[in-house]
Amino acid sequence: MRDHTQYTRGAASAAHVCGLWSAHVDALERHLSAKTWALRAVAVVLATYPIARIVIPAVLHAVVPDVVRTVLNLI
Repeated sequence: MRDHTQYTRGAASAAHVCGLWSAHVDALERHLSAKTWALRAVAVVLATYPIARIVIPAVLHAVVPDVVRTVLNLI
């Protein structure tokens, strides 16, 4: 039998791996082209627009009382 305790990761090595991964992702993001950033922005807008169109009116409807809605409709 071999002793595998020397190959198990401890908490410090897990934090080190996360730090290396974060640095790797940051380096990749620094080297993205303008076209890639534009595609990302379009994807974010396309994903958030329908959510905002559904969630914001639902929240306003739940928060604003009927009296205020009636007064605003009369104006």
